[in-house]
Amino acid sequence: MRLLRYNATNYPGELAIRLCPDFLKHIGKPKTIIAVTGTNGKTTVSNLLCDTLEKAGKRPLNNRLGSNIASGIATSLLSGADIFGKCRFDLAVFETDERSAPRIYPYVQPDYIVITNLFRDSIMRNAHPEYIAGILSKYIPAKAKLVVNADDLISCRVAPQCERVYYGLERLPSDLTACINLINDMRTCPRCGAHLRYEYLRYHHIGKAYCETCGFQSPGYDYGGTADLGGMTVAVRDKDGSGVYPLPSDAVFNIYNIVTVVAALRELGYSHEELMPLMRDAHIVETRYSAWEAGGVRVVMQMAKDRNALACSRAFDYVTGQPGRKKVLMMMNNLSDEKNWSENVCWLYDCDFEFLTREGVELVAATGPRAYDYRLRLLIAGVPEERIVCFPDELEAASHLDLKPGDCVYILHGTDSVDTANKVRDKLLDIAREAAK
Repeated sequence: MRLLRYNATNYPGELAIRLCPDFLKHIGKPKTIIAVTGTNGKTTVSNLLCDTLEKAGKRPLNNRLGSNIASGIATSLLSGADIFGKCRFDLAVFETDERSAPRIYPYVQPDYIVITNLFRDSIMRNAHPEYIAGILSKYIPAKAKLVVNADDLISCRVAPQCERVYYGLERLPSDLTACINLINDMRTCPRCGAHLRYEYLRYHHIGKAYCETCGFQSPGYDYGGTADLGGMTVAVRDKDGSGVYPLPSDAVFNIYNIVTVVAALRELGYSHEELMPLMRDAHIVETRYSAWEAGGVRVVMQMAKDRNALACSRAFDYVTGQPGRKKVLMMMNNLSDEKNWSENVCWLYDCDFEFLTREGVELVAATGPRAYDYRLRLLIAGVPEERIVCFPDELEAASHLDLKPGDCVYILHGTDSVDTANKVRDKLLDIAREAAK
């Protein structure tokens, strides 16, 4: 496939597992393996870990170009093996899908497992976060050391048999004491069933909780982050000191990503003094967030993971909290695999479309195959009908936006609609340039 100039993606691993179902057991593996899993943030955290390790002079084997399921891991291990099947790398960073734990961890046993968070994801595939937590607890190897989010009471209780360290983010000015989201999957104490109270709540069930009845509470931080949004930095402190790290964006989930990466690398033995210069230019991959400008109009591409109520809610909250006039183009789904996928749209009703009623959102364009589902949900959320346009064709929707200097257009796209989102972005930039002439 390389001779034919194909990247190979996960096909070689898929073929290897088809020929030998326990192929992962036999292929050579690096001496040290770090796995990154969780509902949201695992791709960004994996990429940041690889980038930082490469700057430190390491050459980590990874699955950036493949998938995060067993076949993708197999492809990566194949690419890192010599002709005798021995691994040529000392270190690996693998993004791993939570549901794939039974097919990966019995054979590829990580030394460290970073868990970002556990939320409701695609309902038809992942059911409920407690179900996913149960899968992870069953299949995570007892020898693995966990790096887990203390602010997430679902993921931080996974695999109690394992040694672990906790990271988290100290109170932010925007934090609340009651949940304003439609879903909160940690309302009751996991120990006694009484009502949980929150010292502070960030979003959904993320925050610092305690039970007045039995004394249960969120664990303390081994790695605690204190964000300075004015200076766009986060200070991460631990028992050996602290370091100050730049933030690639002010979105709360990206602050968590930086703290997560620092915690993982500290566990690998890097000091704050070593890490601070290495992470000075940390950035988010452009498929997650990128911004462009033409004719006084700013066009932002923001990932809003399709079929994932929490990821879209986080995107809505972030976008609508930005200053200035905003137009939002919704194209989270493109159903590229319609023949093999039947989508249950109930996730739209777990998603906080209500954020789009906020002041400053001048227009919401509902586009793509789910355009009319979006429109209905927007109306139920209370978005005025005159502020909604609906076009199943994404490019047609772009051409109907009345762009003026000072506008900011947010393209909210899903994992399968990046190519279409790029075309929409280019069209919007062309329209803005023409209008400025």
